[in-house]
Amino acid sequence: MVVNYTLEQSIADGVNVECRTYRIKTRETEEGGAGETIRKKLLTDFNLHTILRLPTGIFYAQGVKANVLFFTKGQPTKEVWFYDYRTDVKHTLATNKLERHHLDDFVSCYNNRVETYDAENNPQGRWRKYPVEDILARDKTSLDITWIKQGGEEDGRTLAELMADIKEKSRTISAAVAELEKLLANIKEN
Repeated sequence: MVVNYTLEQSIADGVNVECRTYRIKTRETEEGGAGETIRKKLLTDFNLHTILRLPTGIFYAQGVKANVLFFTKGQPTKEVWFYDYRTDVKHTLATNKLERHHLDDFVSCYNNRVETYDAENNPQGRWRKYPVEDILARDKTSLDITWIKQGGEEDGRTLAELMADIKEKSRTISAAVAELEKLLANIKEN
């Protein structure tokens, strides 16, 4: 699927780009073989300058990954900027829809081109660039690059503390189920 996002719309949205932007999501772009060929052609025949990693499930069913690729024709890619808006971000079509203001940080990063990722000082930084040589050297020229540790902060509980918490929650659930069964016992089904 390719969706044309015009220069006029990108300017109206505050994403001041000097090109047309397309979203490409197919089995061929996600897997090896033909997909690898397409990715290599995209990196050598076009300037694939930015990839926005979107949360899973915002366009389709949960688990479906979507990326927005920003590229221009004519020059080969030298480096690719990645914005990871997927790791630890939850949006759904029904309860927490992705809205324009959710991408304000991406737009700011896109316009300023300064990395927010730093291995020592900001390992959770969402904006990072990679030289094209690193991407071409990846298995199947994969563009699925992650660097943010999923899950945020570590859980500092011991195994015994974790088991105690699980047992307490289990007791709470059991009590709620017993109460629900009492309520349902007085209801007649048609």
